[in-house]
Parts: sequence; structure tokens; C-alpha cells
Amino acid sequence: MTMQYLSFQLAGEEFAFGILKVKEILEYDTITRVPNAPVAVRGVINLRGSVVPVVDLALQFGLAPTAITKRTCIVIVEARVDGVDLVMGVLADAVSQVIDLGPEAIEPPPAFGSRVSVEYLVGMGKLDDKKFVLILDIDRLLGDVTLPTPQVTEGQTVCA
Repeated sequence: MTMQYLSFQLAGEEFAFGILKVKEILEYDTITRVPNAPVAVRGVINLRGSVVPVVDLALQFGLAPTAITKRTCIVIVEARVDGVDLVMGVLADAVSQVIDLGPEAIEPPPAFGSRVSVEYLVGMGKLDDKKFVLILDIDRLLGDVTLPTPQVTEGQTVCA
């Protein structure tokens, strides 16, 4: 059965994740930094009244931060983390295209040569005779990002 994937550029490589995880693609706009957030969380955005964390996958992979250009975008995805569906944003250098891949076009992830840990890869999709795309397991990848939670000390009140 053929599956669809959204491919995107990040740190000079082509990545993809299942299109069913993608909610929308936004032009890069202001991201509000969150104090004490993990390094990979660049901040949060206001998405129609909801606070959505934005993760820089390059930082999650231990690379230099994604450089913001006119093609930079935020891919809004829904990841299943610890049994809960979370809406999160993922920074991409540029979104490429939607690709169709059948099971025969997906090879197991390599044990070497990728900047991405094998545990985050579903496999390598063959786009043509010369080119591959790294297919990410977005649930596992974003599940390893520790999201900031408000710190409340005893006796302190938090306003909603």
C-alpha cells in the first residue's frame, strides 16, 4: 500500500514524515522564547489561540540551529507522545513536496552515515535511482523532546 510523506529540507539533507501527521504548514513568523526551555525548543507560537511549542530538529540532532531565511517554515504536526496527541511545530529550511512511497521503495535505516540517530528513523525512501529521503518517526523524535512546564513553588498561585 502506497503511503504519502511530506518531504522537507533540513541542514542540507532531505527528510520526510507521514503526511497524516501534518496538520498545516506555516510561513515562519515570530517565535516567543520560553525561559529554561530545552535547547531544541526554539519557543512557542500562537496558533489560533493555542500555545504551540516549536522544535528545531537540527538542534535535536545536535547540529547548528536552523538559519531563518525567507523559505523557512513551521510544519505543524500531531505527535503521539506517551499516549497523548500533542500539536507541535517543527522548523524546516524549506518544504519540498508530497511524495508517494510503496513498501518496496523503503529500505531499513542505515546503521551508519546519518546525522540522525537510527532510533528516530522509520527507513530510507528511494526517490529515484540516485536519491534517498530519510523518513522520520515523528512520534519517537518529538517524544524525546522535553517540553517546558510551569514551575510552581509551594504557596505560589498561577493565573490562568
